[in-house]
Amino acid sequence: MIVDDHTMVRAAIGHLIGGVEDIEVVSEADSGERALEKLRGGGTDVILCDIHMPGMGGFETLKRAHQSRPDLGLIALTAEADISLAREVLESGVHAYVTKDAEPEELLTAIRKAAGGKRFISSRIAQEIALHNGRADEDPFEVLSGREQQVLRMILEGKNNTMISDALCVSPKTISTYRARIHEKLGVNTDIDLLRLAVKAGRTVLTA
Repeated sequence: MIVDDHTMVRAAIGHLIGGVEDIEVVSEADSGERALEKLRGGGTDVILCDIHMPGMGGFETLKRAHQSRPDLGLIALTAEADISLAREVLESGVHAYVTKDAEPEELLTAIRKAAGGKRFISSRIAQEIALHNGRADEDPFEVLSGREQQVLRMILEGKNNTMISDALCVSPKTISTYRARIHEKLGVNTDIDLLRLAVKAGRTVLTA
């Protein structure tokens, strides 16, 4: 279910999802009140809801939806990359927090993960959380182990899994595991996101 008080936003999201085989838009609502009414009819697995709407508001809508349907996948959609709001929303039981400037594939990933009860944060807000998680002068990369730091350095140098595995004398599969672990710890989805985070944190290929 798409919940947004702007018709054009609902239409744009519906158009995006319309071309995807494993996701179907079953209903729309222009307010939180209307969304909760429609949820009573069943047939909805995931609700994608704008946080800032007149009336009840999206955050309250998602919290009430969670109370009535704990099995429901919940996604907060917002124009703001607000770290405090993102944390509050995710702590309330919402599965995903997606900014409206996210890439279409991120939104689709969020829907799939929420449907499976998993968490997802769009790359923009994930990077901000990683950079501000703790003291302002902390290095977000300090959460990585020594070996993960080695793999990170080589990723930032543009090396692929085979090149890294040869350098460290381990299998490419092991490097894939390290890469996935690095992404998870830093809250990023791709190596491009990882590079952006490194640049924001003042990391370079020479200092990684």
